[in-house]
Amino acid sequence: MEPTQNVATLIALYNQINNYGRTNGMELNLTKPGEVVYTMKVREDHLSSPGTCHGGVLAGLMDAALGAAALSLAFTASELVSTVEFKINYLLPVRLHDHLLARGHVEHSGKTLIVASADIYCATREIVVARGLGTFNRYPADKRDFHELLFPKEE
Repeated sequence: MEPTQNVATLIALYNQINNYGRTNGMELNLTKPGEVVYTMKVREDHLSSPGTCHGGVLAGLMDAALGAAALSLAFTASELVSTVEFKINYLLPVRLHDHLLARGHVEHSGKTLIVASADIYCATREIVVARGLGTFNRYPADKRDFHELLFPKEE
């Protein structure tokens, strides 16, 4: 199946249907297929203790950055991805009101799997706060209900 839209258009559409990202104040930007930047600001509802961000929030941002990097590359072949596994190293605590920037990029793209890595930077303090690596299954977009949303038939 040939892609019917460019990757930037598909990422924009993905942003519209990604309730998780929107709920958590995350903004996805495409650098190029296989490279993305996710940003977010740590809010009160992201805290696990006074002033400190819950690790699950960082894990969610990490999975999103890794997955979006893989997805942006998969889009070039009219494919989607799903997370097989990922790991995260928490390097430093993240605080209330920190501005986070997660840069994800594809390390390897095979026939059935994509491997991506990402760093989460705290722009407020100019430091890396977490590193991650993930593996993603790639599959034809027509196996999912939103295939027509992402790849509409040309009339």
